[in-house]
Amino acid sequence: MPNSATRPDWDIFCKVIDNFGDVGVCWRLARQLTSDWQLHVRLWVDDMETFRALLPEADPVLSIQELHGVEVRRWEAPFVASPPAAVVLETFACRIPDAFIAAMAQQSPRPVWINLDYLSAEAWVAGCHALPSPHPRLPLKKFFFFPGFTRDTGGLLREHDLLARRQQFAASPDQHTAFWRQAGGGPPPAGSLLVSLFAYENPAIGELLRLWQNAQTPVCCLAPLSRPLKAIESYAGHRLRAGDVVRRGVLEIRLLPFLEQSVYDHLLWLCDVNFVRGEDSFVRAQWAARSMVWHIYPQHEGAHLAKLDAFLNLYCTDLPAASATAVREFWQAWNVGHVDGAHWQNFALCLPTLREHARRWQEALAREDDLSTRLLRFARSRL
Repeated sequence: MPNSATRPDWDIFCKVIDNFGDVGVCWRLARQLTSDWQLHVRLWVDDMETFRALLPEADPVLSIQELHGVEVRRWEAPFVASPPAAVVLETFACRIPDAFIAAMAQQSPRPVWINLDYLSAEAWVAGCHALPSPHPRLPLKKFFFFPGFTRDTGGLLREHDLLARRQQFAASPDQHTAFWRQAGGGPPPAGSLLVSLFAYENPAIGELLRLWQNAQTPVCCLAPLSRPLKAIESYAGHRLRAGDVVRRGVLEIRLLPFLEQSVYDHLLWLCDVNFVRGEDSFVRAQWAARSMVWHIYPQHEGAHLAKLDAFLNLYCTDLPAASATAVREFWQAWNVGHVDGAHWQNFALCLPTLREHARRWQEALAREDDLSTRLLRFARSRL
């Protein structure tokens, strides 16, 4: 483990709000900076219990521990003073401790201070990306860094070997068998439409399950334990737990345990359609090159719907008109909490086209530099 008394290369601060996305993004980035770039990274997390769901070997009691080469520290009050790293990453406006900011101002040279913001496809993002914000009292500047889908933004998280690992998995029956064994069951029946379901609470879940129950093609819904559990239990009429299976009509629902990140990637790579939520799983679904449906994080007064439409404007640009309409209508219906038979039928009819589109979309994204590369380039230009 790196000497915790020495100054690390990067400090990453993460405050868990009410979901796994914040810490999921931070953990992926910390691991990538460590493994792909051989940097000494110190990750501060304020909710180690939530973090342990993503990484079971994490010990929520320890103040300092090494996990996959990353120095993980419990962010607690009172804050334990530590020499700031050369680069300090404040994620999602989490507001790092005042004492730490004061220590940053005392260093020479001063750290590069970056706020990693939320992912968005909105047009204004490019104009705000990399802009500085001077501290009102101290000789420090904080730069705003926006992940995004275009060259003039911060890019997307992608480990350097991710696509090669996906291709190896696709060609390996043994890895497929290992996944099904770990998930607690054998492969679904041949000819089934494989669907992963990871979403926020949504009244449309029950509607969709009933549509799948009566579909023309058998549907196998793979649902990691998360917020949809209550809706699935309501549909089933009884309590459920990991390993349980619900069968009605041509629908089979498999309740999976909560999956750590690498195993969740395998689920996305196996399925025909991936229902994802928030930011982390949304990005991973795009690297999976499979059809997807995004449940964006709900905001007051429908502000999230503008963000949804901004992404759809990009994503649907090269789709045939009928497929673009089917995607827009189904995603929008899903995000307002009501889907009907026409929404699903139109979407399902377009799945062959959407699968090819997802492959081309992923290839186009992969031609651009990833988030870590752009962050490092930006930080080094200001060190």
